[in-house]
Amino acid sequence: MLRLSHPMFKLLKSRLKNTLITLLLVTLFLGVSTAGWTPSTSAGLPAGNAITDGKALLRYALPIDNKPVRELQGSLEDISNQLRANRRWGAVSKDLSKASRILNNPAQILASVPEVNKPQAEALISELKSGLTSLEEAAKTKNKEQILTKRAELLNLVGDLEDLMVQGFPFEVPKEYSNLPQLKGRATIEMKTTKGTITLVVDGYSAPVTAGNFVDLVQRGFYDGLPFTRAEESYVVQTGDPPGKEVGFIDPKTKKYRAIPLEILFEGDKEPTYGITSEQAGRYTDLPVLPFSAYGAVAMARPENDNNGGSSQFFFFLYEPELTPAGRNLLDGRYTVFGYVVEGKDVLREIKAGDKIESAKVVKGAENLVEPKEA
Repeated sequence: MLRLSHPMFKLLKSRLKNTLITLLLVTLFLGVSTAGWTPSTSAGLPAGNAITDGKALLRYALPIDNKPVRELQGSLEDISNQLRANRRWGAVSKDLSKASRILNNPAQILASVPEVNKPQAEALISELKSGLTSLEEAAKTKNKEQILTKRAELLNLVGDLEDLMVQGFPFEVPKEYSNLPQLKGRATIEMKTTKGTITLVVDGYSAPVTAGNFVDLVQRGFYDGLPFTRAEESYVVQTGDPPGKEVGFIDPKTKKYRAIPLEILFEGDKEPTYGITSEQAGRYTDLPVLPFSAYGAVAMARPENDNNGGSSQFFFFLYEPELTPAGRNLLDGRYTVFGYVVEGKDVLREIKAGDKIESAKVVKGAENLVEPKEA
């Protein structure tokens, strides 16, 4: 079994307790001790709050450029922040007003939608307007649960609208990886376990090789029946280790271990960086498009000293985002995140070592998988 190993993260994990004192210790530890693994000139924390919702991270990771729809998304997402901050109803009202103004000028949103998708986009905008009216009514009665439910529904529609804006795959994967499956888009996987069902979305726009390998293995039935080999509270749940001496997938065509490179798309880059960690690249404060800031991040496991030694083993990250300072996580830039759990986070909390994946199947996006080219 491949083991995640990083001395500082182990120390951090050992301090994770559900007490205020521990929270202060973790914050202090991360705030003053990063010089142990980054130059002192780069040890400061980036400004802003980390996004801790996997669905939101997936929306922001879409390769689109439309300011109004991003502002619409941001306004709706901010509502939950305001409700947590002692229910700041005035700020919620401002968010709703901003969303309404954007939806009342649909031409700016539709400008980024390909002509073939515009009828569907127009229908979504109409549905968003209607839903926003219902959300405004819920806000007037200050019904917090109803507001959060309506908000989640609207954000799902915004995600669908943003999906319609994507125009082709945004970059060329290096030719050296043409022998590996690639996901030119996204796929949704339903994973049934002995503790319940987990639904995850994997993102080929940010990690096409890693996501492609995963989807290919799902379609082969590789994960069906495999046990969870590691389950540590507030750390990881890991699986994907096949029976026998092998620690990864042996391609039946080549009879060789299928090795998957470390693959990280950094914010601001047009394509992923391969085979090198952020530290090795000198990018100490650059953040991945898909970070470890959300509970249920899905990432590729690999040998500690081999960036390109991943294969079939992967893990779900269980670190509570409330204990993660904004923009800083010791795993970011070291392991490839290639998706997030969007349903079934409660199931992750119940999984123990020895529980099994009963079945895994692609329920959406299978057509985005590109098979390897023959050598």
